[in-house]
Formats: sequence, C-alpha cells, structure tokens
Amino acid sequence: MPKGPRGEKRPADVVSNAIKVARLAVGDETETLKDGKSAAAQELGSKGGRARMRKLSPERRAEIAKKAAEKRWKK
Repeated sequence: MPKGPRGEKRPADVVSNAIKVARLAVGDETETLKDGKSAAAQELGSKGGRARMRKLSPERRAEIAKKAAEKRWKK
C-alpha cells in the first residue's frame, strides 16, 4: 500500500487516492500518524526538546542546524 509523506497509509488506485486527498484537504477526514508511541511519550519528548533548546547557546544551536543542513543537502 502506498504511503504518504509522513508514512500514512493511502489507497493504491489513483481515483481513490485523489478522493482521499480531497477529503483531507477539505477537512472531512483526519489522518493520524501511528508511529507506535503513546500520546504521553510524544508530549514528554517535545518537552525534552524545548528544555535542550533553552540549555544550548545560540552558537551551538546554529552549529547543530548547519550540520543537519549539510547532511540533508549531501544526499
């Protein structure tokens, strides 16, 4: 089965996929990402990310961002 940009399951045929995407765009359907994590784990993870951001200096955050961008563009 084809997957969307974040791993969502989508219909295999073109017409069904177009209808699904249209319903998502209009808001008639919602699509949830199931990555195996509970809502509590996701919330704690986001809190940890914010705490790390506050702890790092702006220069160190810039270094990390540059390194990540280099990795993305290297592909």
